[in-house]
Amino acid sequence: MTAAGFARYPSLAGRIVLVTGGGSGIGASLVEHFAAQGAKVAFLDIDVAASQALVAAIRKAGRPVPLFLPCDLREIGALREAVNRIAADLGPVTVLVNNAANDNRHSVAEIEPDSWRDRLAVNLDHQFFAAQAVFPGMREAGGGSIVNLSSIAWQLKAANLVAYQTAKAGIIGLTRALAREYGPAGVRVNAVLPGWILTERQLALWVDEAEKRRALQAQCLKEHLYPPDVARMVLFLAADDSRLCTAQSFTVDGGAT
Repeated sequence: MTAAGFARYPSLAGRIVLVTGGGSGIGASLVEHFAAQGAKVAFLDIDVAASQALVAAIRKAGRPVPLFLPCDLREIGALREAVNRIAADLGPVTVLVNNAANDNRHSVAEIEPDSWRDRLAVNLDHQFFAAQAVFPGMREAGGGSIVNLSSIAWQLKAANLVAYQTAKAGIIGLTRALAREYGPAGVRVNAVLPGWILTERQLALWVDEAEKRRALQAQCLKEHLYPPDVARMVLFLAADDSRLCTAQSFTVDGGAT
């Protein structure tokens, strides 16, 4: 949960927030942090068990209980239905955090047309369609904030992630294009690029002590990165404190890039 020593944003209290991929990792931290700010949070995820456990933990902590809707974000019709359900239950979304992604490793040789399209659907396509779905409500509300999560992976040219890197690089272009399209309606669009965040998934699948040391060697700041470090940047971009920030990319990587 949000540490007592960090900022509170009065403008987030009561604000309706949608987080995609909110059941675990960075997404779960986002849900927790927005709930701690008093926002009305909805989140989408394909992992029902993890998402229900998160809702139970937030309820136990005495925070506003988020609305969880199961959703495979590759199904754009289901995504649009979920946005409509949130609007009906909570009101129009005025903060969208496009967080959902999958960084499974893959070689160039193994990629086929279907798997390529699936990787883009998982990591890029839904960000556009989620923004498209929430925009009318933001326009009617007089403005809003969209935060797209990219990654430094495409800047580092990491191995065995070509489709993921392509998607994450594309998110930067998407962010700038949507900022231009949606700016006249008072909707801000920014990107956040996390570094190597030590989520449970990363620790279980790819990070050992040698990788931890390598990551710290690359960083200017010699501290490991965790999901709350990303969540706090997103809170700022969602709040009115960043009201004239748009079309920008904000990196949270300890100075690795």
